[in-house]
Amino acid sequence: RELLRELGKTRAPGHERPPGSCQTPSPHPLTPRAPRHVAGRLDPAAPWGEFLLPAEPPGPGPAARNPLGGPGGSEDGGPVLLTGLHACGDLGPALLRHFARGPAVAAVALAGCCYMKLSTGPQPPGCPSGYPMSASVAALPGHQLSYRAREAACHALEEYEGRLRRGSAHLRAHCYRAVLESLIRAAEPTKRHLGLQPGRKAHALGFPQYAQLGLPLAGLDPAGVPLDSEAVGAMLEQQHKVVAFCTLGQLLAPAVESLILLDRLLYLREQGFHCALVPLFNPRFSPRNLVLVAARTPLAAVLAGLAEDSEDGASSEDEELGEERQ
Repeated sequence: RELLRELGKTRAPGHERPPGSCQTPSPHPLTPRAPRHVAGRLDPAAPWGEFLLPAEPPGPGPAARNPLGGPGGSEDGGPVLLTGLHACGDLGPALLRHFARGPAVAAVALAGCCYMKLSTGPQPPGCPSGYPMSASVAALPGHQLSYRAREAACHALEEYEGRLRRGSAHLRAHCYRAVLESLIRAAEPTKRHLGLQPGRKAHALGFPQYAQLGLPLAGLDPAGVPLDSEAVGAMLEQQHKVVAFCTLGQLLAPAVESLILLDRLLYLREQGFHCALVPLFNPRFSPRNLVLVAARTPLAAVLAGLAEDSEDGASSEDEELGEERQ
């Protein structure tokens, strides 16, 4: 709606194009149709008609309908495109499985995220694991991925490289988090892999300040944890070793992410679907730049159809610009 409003200003009476402008009027009128957001709960084990449930449990009166439960998949009967933008943990596998068993879903486009939250190993009946999904990867000896490996696969390798080259102060946060983990484990051995976020500018704090913010997030009282002991000081002096360890993890991270994404691609191919992994943009813009796309018809035909739709009213200058971007 904001885009349409801004475009409308440029078409307002009295608006003049800049001298030498090569803009031409759009051959199609702007339509006010915008995306419609639907809030709901997902049940990965449910059939298509119950996959998306109402956000709140049903109360008295008629049961709420699945907003995607029309004859063709959507409320208006049209086909459905499932899109997962940085689908966290098992949400990505749930979307892929739903595409595989839901005839009304014509295609899926998925960018994964938070691989450390994937369920692995044997799961309760009706709740398949998030990794591995394919029979091919499940049959590979040593295919198991630890929490640490899956967590490392979520990092931004390109950004980390820049910080190493600059000797960025942000690297200090890795050592802070490692020392904080040691203090937490010493105080409460059962606490592990806690998603603590003491602050986005943790590197700018002294360690006592950082710990005083982080320990309460772990349910611990900072007053009961020694923050200025010799042991803490000795650990803080090992920052170079922590950075070296993190760097090794970053170097291995692309291999781990590739295995997870190929497992998803193989899962779809084992069932006869057309799919591909597309590096959609520069990973410096967003590290999760590999998008898994799949359709029930050959992808070439799908993309050709999109190209035909976009050719109407396109000038030769637009075509040349499109070729440059490709």
